[in-house]
Amino acid sequence: MRVKLKGLTRARKRLANGTTVTYYYAWRGGPRINEKYGTPEFVEAFNRAVSAPVVVPKDTIRSLCDAFLDSSGFAALADLTKTDYRRHIRIIDAAFGDFPIAALTDPRTRGEFLAWRDRRALQSRRQADYSFAVLARVLSWSVDRGLALVNPCKAGGITYRAQRTTAVWTDQDEAAFYAKAPEHLHLALRLALWTGQRQGDLLKLTWAQYDGAFIRLTQGKSIRRGDTSAATRMVIPVGQPLRAALDAARAAIDALPADERPTASTILVTSRGTAWTRDGFKTSWRKACAAAGVADVTFHDLRGTVVTRLAIAGASPPEIATLTGHSLRDVNAILDRHYLNRDIRMAQAAIGKLESGTQATTKIPAKREDSS
Repeated sequence: MRVKLKGLTRARKRLANGTTVTYYYAWRGGPRINEKYGTPEFVEAFNRAVSAPVVVPKDTIRSLCDAFLDSSGFAALADLTKTDYRRHIRIIDAAFGDFPIAALTDPRTRGEFLAWRDRRALQSRRQADYSFAVLARVLSWSVDRGLALVNPCKAGGITYRAQRTTAVWTDQDEAAFYAKAPEHLHLALRLALWTGQRQGDLLKLTWAQYDGAFIRLTQGKSIRRGDTSAATRMVIPVGQPLRAALDAARAAIDALPADERPTASTILVTSRGTAWTRDGFKTSWRKACAAAGVADVTFHDLRGTVVTRLAIAGASPPEIATLTGHSLRDVNAILDRHYLNRDIRMAQAAIGKLESGTQATTKIPAKREDSS
């Protein structure tokens, strides 16, 4: 008879002689079970381990992480941010859970933390930077509350720098996606290209937020630490192509029998009519792009694509910021460094304006005959 031991964790290790062994622990970070796996003695040892009182040291990084997770600052974070933080704190705990708080003042500690980040960066620079940033946040919070004396992770820099100077969806990318991607993803692309909003905000968008002329939403990334007054509330005029797509989608829903309509109130739904999860949408979007041959651009790049297209159409930075929710500084930075990429259409427009201005102000003299 198989008995499921809740919390049991296994880890494989390659020995010096080349063989691989499996070690079992009562829980992640818990005591090792030395009895043979599957025997009554193993189950008895496991039960003794989980029933023994657990004493959590009060002078380690693990205690700081636990205190941070119980804090009001963590509770005020967005749910998605909480999930990410918990995942990275588990990674931190596995590496430094028993690291003494007193050792944070040792100058060598910073080098140890940076070396850990650099080792993780060999697998993923972005994830390594995220873990390091979470550790820095925990230590900064601990210093502010007198639980630690210093934060050796302060101003640690980053290992990942995105190279998105050409990451703009082309007209060919857009056409290929509409031609090859599943139909239930088409509206997601049109919404992104005509609103310039983030993926998370579009996935949460409901039909109640669309009145036939405008979309009203509050950008989720603007809400930080419970300060809803800092939230960016958007009123987005709906262009004719997007309006036609939205109205057609709503009419199709209304035409369905009540028992066949989507169960979700969100505008964007799966092929089964349910609301998207973040991971589910990312997976489906990635597969759809692969099927359409759309490479080297992401859903996030659609936001910058909108900024680029608006600029090429002649929209000013304030007009762009009003639609997308960027700050003026961010719009100018995007156009200057990231997405515009010195688009040839901008150069052609500039030459056209120069030619028009020259012709209007300068009269070219006729060629004179040689009088000799």
